[in-house]
Amino acid sequence: MTLIKSISGIRGTIGGNIGDGLNPLDTVKFVTAFGMWIKNNRANKKLKVVLGRDARISGPMVNNIVTGTLMGLGIDVVNIGMATTPTVEIAVTEEKADGGIILTASHNPKQWNALKLLNANGEFLTAGDGEIVLKIAESEDFEYAEVDDLGKVENKDNYLDIHIKKVIDLDLVDIDVIKKAKFKVAIDAVNSVGGIAIPKLLKALGVDEVIELFCEPNGEFSHNPEPIPENLSDISKTVADKKADLGFVVDPDVDRLAIINEDGSMFGEEYTLVAVADYILKNKKGNTVSNLSSTRALRDVTQQYGGEYSSSAVGEVNVVDKMKNVNAVIGGEGNGGVIYPESHYGRDALVGIALFLTHLAKSKKKCSELRAKYPNYVISKNKIQLTPQIDVDKILKNLKIKFANYTIIDVDGVKIEFDNGWVHLRKSNTEPIIRVYSESVSVEAANGLANKIIDKVNEMI
Repeated sequence: MTLIKSISGIRGTIGGNIGDGLNPLDTVKFVTAFGMWIKNNRANKKLKVVLGRDARISGPMVNNIVTGTLMGLGIDVVNIGMATTPTVEIAVTEEKADGGIILTASHNPKQWNALKLLNANGEFLTAGDGEIVLKIAESEDFEYAEVDDLGKVENKDNYLDIHIKKVIDLDLVDIDVIKKAKFKVAIDAVNSVGGIAIPKLLKALGVDEVIELFCEPNGEFSHNPEPIPENLSDISKTVADKKADLGFVVDPDVDRLAIINEDGSMFGEEYTLVAVADYILKNKKGNTVSNLSSTRALRDVTQQYGGEYSSSAVGEVNVVDKMKNVNAVIGGEGNGGVIYPESHYGRDALVGIALFLTHLAKSKKKCSELRAKYPNYVISKNKIQLTPQIDVDKILKNLKIKFANYTIIDVDGVKIEFDNGWVHLRKSNTEPIIRVYSESVSVEAANGLANKIIDKVNEMI
């Protein structure tokens, strides 16, 4: 059993002993801590929290515990039921709520669930706020409401419709051009909430034909739910066999988007953001942001349009913070996460789909032809196993000295920029490893850069 406590939320496997999984007592503890944090920040006010969940088997159980805990704190709950992560984010601001909780473990397998915590802006907590919530949880300095002050629950099931309406109303989403393209689109929603959201969105966008794969939202994930190539063989075959124009794949909470070309090949999750950014920058001059472990192709495309590219530390909250600082018109993460401020500051696969379909329709290209127009880079993902004796900070400091002749970024681990690519090393928050991501113009070149750095680290160890 596993329980991971981090500034971005609480994630764990269902069951186990106290402190050893996301069991009912631990759920109460961390929801209470979040509720106390809200009460401490927004005193003398009747408080309200939006609650939504993905289709995980444990969802109804966790939902009931979270609802009861918030009521016990005197906080009203707006329960929007099964909903995507970006739908909950939008609901927080629409409801003028004081925060939100999304019950989803994102791309983790079905035995996992999590409490993703949102502030009153519908955005993930900052590092500082997350630390405060964890400290409150550890202190167990809790106070619950008297019987006359208990919170109330209001169930609302219309937020997906509100979300979709906001997507199709975006200035750069062109329903007419999508309708004229008469797209045939295959989708894989991994038997989670995307099975409700994505068909409804595609219908609203005027897509001609939708082929649904794994769209029953029963939480029995049809394959490993992370939308990466090794898990997408079924939809790849379906797109090719059914002669679809393209395929879309989302993760269980629908904030990541992968695209399949018409021939069944991968568009590449790193290139979801690149393609959407290309379309946005073509119509609106501005800056872009992605995290340090994302492809260099976004920088190249941004510079083609005269914009400035900036990188942030890994993590959605860090990307959003940097986007606000540089007034970025588009940003996100290389895992298929598109953040479009015109909509809201959160990764949103629905927004990504609408913008991508408009871009593809206007380009009059096949999906594979559109992908071919972008700079072609390959990312290699490796890791170095750690022991308690290894001083990671010392290793990273020594790497900065050894490679001082190159551009180095150290806001999150160490990233070394070479002429033909880059290597990014950072300590994992969840495993005893150093993650080593590298990128270059070929698999061999990317692996070569990674091995060069890994060999240096092993020498130091």
